[in-house]
Amino acid sequence: MATSHEESLETQTPLIDDVVDSAVDYKGHPVHRSTSGGWRSASFIIGVEVAERFAYYGISSNLITFLTGPLGQSTVTAAENVNIWSGTSFLFPLLGAFVADSFLGRYRTIIVASLLYILGLGLLTVSALLTSSELQIVLFFFSLYLVAVAQGGHKPCVQALGADQFDGQDPVECKAKSSFFNWWYFGMNAGILLTFSVLTYIQDNLSWGLGFGIPCVVMVLALIIFVSGTRTYRYSIQGEEESPFVRIGKVFVAALRNWRTSPSAIPSEEESRGTLPDQRSEQFKFLNKALLAPDNLKKKGKVCTIAEVEEAKAVLRLFPIWATCLPYSIVFAQYTTFFTKQGATMDRTIVPGFDIPAASLQSFICLAIIMIIPIYDRIFVPMARAFTREPSGITMLQRIGTGMFFSIISMVVAALVEMKRLQTAKDYDLVDLPSATIPMSIWWLVPQYCLYGLADVFTIVGLQEFLYDQVPNELRSMGIALYLSILGVGNFLSSFLISIIEEATSWGGHTSWFSDNLNLAHLDYFYWLLAALCGVGLLAYMYFAKSYIYNRASTI
Repeated sequence: MATSHEESLETQTPLIDDVVDSAVDYKGHPVHRSTSGGWRSASFIIGVEVAERFAYYGISSNLITFLTGPLGQSTVTAAENVNIWSGTSFLFPLLGAFVADSFLGRYRTIIVASLLYILGLGLLTVSALLTSSELQIVLFFFSLYLVAVAQGGHKPCVQALGADQFDGQDPVECKAKSSFFNWWYFGMNAGILLTFSVLTYIQDNLSWGLGFGIPCVVMVLALIIFVSGTRTYRYSIQGEEESPFVRIGKVFVAALRNWRTSPSAIPSEEESRGTLPDQRSEQFKFLNKALLAPDNLKKKGKVCTIAEVEEAKAVLRLFPIWATCLPYSIVFAQYTTFFTKQGATMDRTIVPGFDIPAASLQSFICLAIIMIIPIYDRIFVPMARAFTREPSGITMLQRIGTGMFFSIISMVVAALVEMKRLQTAKDYDLVDLPSATIPMSIWWLVPQYCLYGLADVFTIVGLQEFLYDQVPNELRSMGIALYLSILGVGNFLSSFLISIIEEATSWGGHTSWFSDNLNLAHLDYFYWLLAALCGVGLLAYMYFAKSYIYNRASTI
């Protein structure tokens, strides 16, 4: 009777409220908040990321040593190969994200990418065991770029799937999602630090075959860990409508076609609805005028729906933010090259008879990140939240801009330290002795590494969260890929900038800023130039960030 009916409703209501919108389980059934996703599922995925970063940096961190050693390449050729491979690796996620968001979905893309990863690492191990020959070179580079392709499918999908485990519409899970990006980066750098601590030593002192073989085994374990969490994951619903790439592309094609027809005769969306334009529509009048016509003008050209146009505008609005972050990415490319070359000329003695490798100072970036993220997540965010009322303490765009400011400080410090190193070389009459050790401790370089780690905590994590959150739901893998593409383009821009400066400063017999004899070079001028470029980039970023309107009300 009535009581029984009320009890039945009470037992059913929590189940209805507990259902997560736009997500299903591995069988395609609706998922419940209490039995899926959250930190339990995200922990599996963070573990996979730790393993993948350990494997990737097990190759990249010491790649130049293998190329100049067993493969016998010159330093210049090896450096070019490293830059091209690194830049390509950061751009391949655009392809991987396209495949995931349009065809396979994130879960299946990760499985395929993991298998390719394991195959690539296995072949890389075999190539390291071969004696120097044409076969070894061909097999090595085939394996190397196979890893780049695999990483392109793995990287954006794993992080997007991890963030998918939290519902941005739920107040509690919304805060957890912001925290996820912090701990994701924490785990990622823990894996990288482990690489610097273990694998580089094995590769330099024991065996390259073992040094490449261990990452292969680790990726096998990562795949097992990932598959073991299959039943707990939340999977974003892949609609049966056309690909979001097709929809967005169709909007821009129709816009151009209709604009040529008679753009002035076609009223905007707001004019069609009789409402006032907001800030967004003011910035994209050409899309509104070209696509959103009333019924009596539809014959003038292709008309897209309001939802399709808004989706296209959401993607287009990201471009100024993406572009103004490129100066930061150029700085990102320096710590594996010129920072290391500085350190190689300095006093690296820890104890008598033992010199620290210059490249190992890269670990201070990871150490800084590992120390700062818990402070940021557990202390800074709650304190900032009390003042700003933002669930994440500060907005994503504020976080990105703060990191860009710290990157400028990092370059200023690097320039000042280099000026002191050059002056020390002059004071001890070592300018014409490039192989001599400058009597200046390598620990002088630690602040610029730590400042760079601090900048990463703000900008890199902020970009990950921002580009994941602000793209349409079906393009979230592409959002992560867009963040990675910033770093990829930055590598290529850095190489281009260095080439231009090399030509300009060595003209007429002058000494290049990048002379092989660093005591005659001027890395300090280069660092000042990068600081200035980052300053201009920050000002441009602030201009566009100030006018940016987040495209979801739930955005943190």
